Amino acid sequence: MFSDTTYLPVQFDICISKASDFVENLMTEVGNDSIRGPGLANLEIERRKIMYGRGNAEKLMGDLVLYFSRFGHLASFTADVEVFLQILPSDMKKQLLEKLVKCIDSSSTPSRNVLGQHITFFKIRELIGDQYSLPVEDLVGFAVQMTEMYCRNLPLSKDLDVQESMYGEELLSMTCNVLVQLFWRTKHVGYLLEAITVLELGLTVRRYVWQYKILLLHLYSYWNALPLAYEWYKLLDVKNILLETVSHLIFPQMLASSLLVDTNDLLKGYLRFMDDHFRESADLTFLAYRHRNYSKVIEFVQFKERLQRSNQYLTAKIEGSILQLKRKANSIEEAESVLESLNKGSDFLDISSDIRSKKLTFNEDLKLRPWWTPSLDKNYLSGPYEDISHYPKETADEAKQTEAKLTRLEKRSLLPRMIYLSIQCASSSTKGNSNVNGFDSKDFSELKSLLESYSKFLGFPFLDAAELVISVSHGQKSLEEFSSNLIDWINFAVFLNAWNLNPHETNISDRHTFPINWQVLCRLLEKCISEKVNSTKPLLSSPGADLSILIQLVTEPLSWLGLIIQSCVRSSLPSGKKKKKGGPSDQSNSQLSNTVKESITSLSSMIDIVAKWLKEQIDRPIDTDVDFLLTSVHGEENDHGPGKVVKILETLVLSVDDLEVGDRVNRAIRSWKPVEVARKIVTAQGTALTEFFDICESKLKVLQALKGQIQV
Repeated sequence: MFSDTTYLPVQFDICISKASDFVENLMTEVGNDSIRGPGLANLEIERRKIMYGRGNAEKLMGDLVLYFSRFGHLASFTADVEVFLQILPSDMKKQLLEKLVKCIDSSSTPSRNVLGQHITFFKIRELIGDQYSLPVEDLVGFAVQMTEMYCRNLPLSKDLDVQESMYGEELLSMTCNVLVQLFWRTKHVGYLLEAITVLELGLTVRRYVWQYKILLLHLYSYWNALPLAYEWYKLLDVKNILLETVSHLIFPQMLASSLLVDTNDLLKGYLRFMDDHFRESADLTFLAYRHRNYSKVIEFVQFKERLQRSNQYLTAKIEGSILQLKRKANSIEEAESVLESLNKGSDFLDISSDIRSKKLTFNEDLKLRPWWTPSLDKNYLSGPYEDISHYPKETADEAKQTEAKLTRLEKRSLLPRMIYLSIQCASSSTKGNSNVNGFDSKDFSELKSLLESYSKFLGFPFLDAAELVISVSHGQKSLEEFSSNLIDWINFAVFLNAWNLNPHETNISDRHTFPINWQVLCRLLEKCISEKVNSTKPLLSSPGADLSILIQLVTEPLSWLGLIIQSCVRSSLPSGKKKKKGGPSDQSNSQLSNTVKESITSLSSMIDIVAKWLKEQIDRPIDTDVDFLLTSVHGEENDHGPGKVVKILETLVLSVDDLEVGDRVNRAIRSWKPVEVARKIVTAQGTALTEFFDICESKLKVLQALKGQIQV
């Protein structure tokens, strides 16, 4: 009504006066405390006055306090008043918090309502965001206050069914948020452990709280305890169309992990649902058409098209195929079988060429994500602490984010075909004939074309990209030049080397020569592996340590290089007929065999470095690591350090028999032990490391066998 601030002053005053009279009459008729509408209308009128320069912020604050006294116990209160809080000056927001505290202290409402008012107050304090500039001890005090309130009010829920929401459940989520903020600020693992223990206790008391599970999922994955994160994701029991909107919570972490079997199960389950849904949608569309329900026909068709153009659906299809190649990379025959099922890797080339014309849909419900990771590629905990006015929200340009997602899909869709062509190229180079085994100049030209496209997605012309790879390998430039696209760049280097293996006459016709060879490539890989191993800190004491980069280096570029080497070795072996000896081809093959053998030795050395580092981590005594975690919350006498929240929970366990919480809650609380939470974290990290170690060991065995097969 008054959205235009140029509205004539007289007309504005007349309309506001009429609206105020109407609301006043309505309040008289229905009473002040029965419905929220009149109170919200009063707030909106005052907000419009302020926007028009005729209002009073003091009056708005008074109306907010009055509205709080009547409806502050309702779960919807914070959402109701968020727009009004935004218009208050910063100093008045702090005054408002003080007035709300006084309002609660003077309240004579039932205990459940007082609890609701406290929860609303904490939410408003969180919304205003002043706590980011508060001292650490104040934040610790907030966490303690909310935890004590949760424990104190447990008796209110003693008669509730296990599937009913308990009074004060939100307090633990907010406590977790404060503790995570404390970890972000101090980097003390004790706060992170406390955040996890709070949620674990909440789920021990009532296992149906999905908010706790989502928070735990992200905390565990951040701490490299991905097996635990995956377990909590499965316990969310995500089904049907929710798979499309919710699975983004775990997809990125799993795709970059060593849990290849679990990741395969996750992708297969998602793709199975989508394919079943498309079939059922066709049946429902036909049925609606037969019944002449044309609006439903349109609805079904549009919804199906939206899902078919889903970014997540296309990502799952592409990554599912790449995952199969990762799993089969130890056997070139099995990898080739996967590639054959993908039309020799060509199935996704169409996606890369016309993806921008499809107008992809992004159906992920990002509101489910915790404040510290508002999008799939953002985690504030991995960066320095920011003094901000509110829990950070993603403000990056949406078009820029969409462009990044499109580019990633385009890059990944090229990989299967590039792997296939690289294998063929390696085979051809060993046999010394570009037309052997189906590899001809057209295939070579295609590989070159794909490399050019790939380099474009990396932001460089082909020649510049090749020169950068060589410069980094020779130490003329650092790995930092590859920015956040390290895996993509190393993939490019592997395929570039495979392309460069072609017979000399083919390269001459292309008029481009590059000083890249097996030695240059291996030097680059050794540099990457060495730097990443040296920079990866112990997982337990360094939450957020990016182990995924090391995992991806081994499971992607090193795996593709392994397939190329297998192709070279296979092609160099006698095929049953006696070869002529002494010719140029034999000399060339002998020279290549020596080069390949050296590359096998180099690759084995790289993977062995990773395996030894993993073994050191895995062999640490579990009890030692558990003690380290428990010490982080028990070992300090600092009045404002971590441990206070855990101490409150431990006191609750000891005194629960004195509280009337009901048998079910009593048993649940008594079964909860902080030491078991710590042990779960240590065990989960060990499981993830062991999976990675097994991948490395299997590759070392394959390389050792290859070395024995080479005819020097």
